[in-house]
Amino acid sequence: MSRIGNAEIEIPAGVELKIEAGNLVKSKGPKGEMIQQIDPEMLIEQDGAIVRVKRPTEQKRHKAMHGLSRTLIANMVQGVHEGFSIQLELVGVGYRANNTGQLLELALGFSHPVFFYVPHEVKVEAETKKGSNPIVTLTSCDKQLVGQIAAKIRAFRKPEPYKGKGIKFVGEQIRRKAGKTAG
Repeated sequence: MSRIGNAEIEIPAGVELKIEAGNLVKSKGPKGEMIQQIDPEMLIEQDGAIVRVKRPTEQKRHKAMHGLSRTLIANMVQGVHEGFSIQLELVGVGYRANNTGQLLELALGFSHPVFFYVPHEVKVEAETKKGSNPIVTLTSCDKQLVGQIAAKIRAFRKPEPYKGKGIKFVGEQIRRKAGKTAG
């Protein structure tokens, strides 16, 4: 029995949720609009400000889609109401980040700067304070898109285990290794 799939989704004030034919779910709120196609076999019931997702049978596929469908709808509601944000920290000497609109320019110790265009659905902000590492903040109503963009930016220079240099998520613990010992 899926505990996640059985949980109810409460729709906060200021958020509209419409379920159309074929399980096309549309949500609209202060942070934006989202459209998501949910598996057509799942049964979605809207009862005022409460949404429930039910599965038609106990098949393995339906059990797998039950929790996923409920989570996708819950993320849509939370995204248009509050939004999602991920912060990346650039650790390393000379590592810098600047943004001009949606164009992110990163200096990561290569012989050239790295330019990355962020889609217009995601708001990007680069912040550099004296004496601390540069921080890139990504904000959007789409949780999947924010995570994917953050992963692509992190892939330019993953944190290495010896000195910890690279791009890491804020609060992420890097597993460190001991270097060579002088013999």
